[in-house]
Amino acid sequence: MRKGPLCLMWVTLSVMAPAHGEESVENGNSTPLSLSAGTQITELQQRLKASEQQREELSKQLQNADSERESPQLARLRQENQRLKLQLKEAQSSPLPRLLTEQQQWFVTGAAVALLALLCGIFAGGGRRTRRQWLN
Repeated sequence: MRKGPLCLMWVTLSVMAPAHGEESVENGNSTPLSLSAGTQITELQQRLKASEQQREELSKQLQNADSERESPQLARLRQENQRLKLQLKEAQSSPLPRLLTEQQQWFVTGAAVALLALLCGIFAGGGRRTRRQWLN
């Protein structure tokens, strides 16, 4: 064997041997580890129950606050919904639905006026066709 790995092995064994032989002492606390862990577990379970109850209470408060906040908005939306339903019924119950929109009605009116002006111009000129020339 070589000296390097042999020395490394001796150093490792000499450091690890005392570490395995020592027992840990907790500041004079003589209770066994299992009892202190059991008390900690029960204490944590009690805290968990209290936290769950508090969470449930807070969630109920949050739901109540949401419902109170949404109530006026919900009432307004219901009123608007009823108004729109009435408008729909009125529009469906009218005997003659509107054929043209307001913009289309204005276009038809303008076309009728232009056609009337054209007819008036034709009839005002007379039935004879004469050649008109500029006179110098």
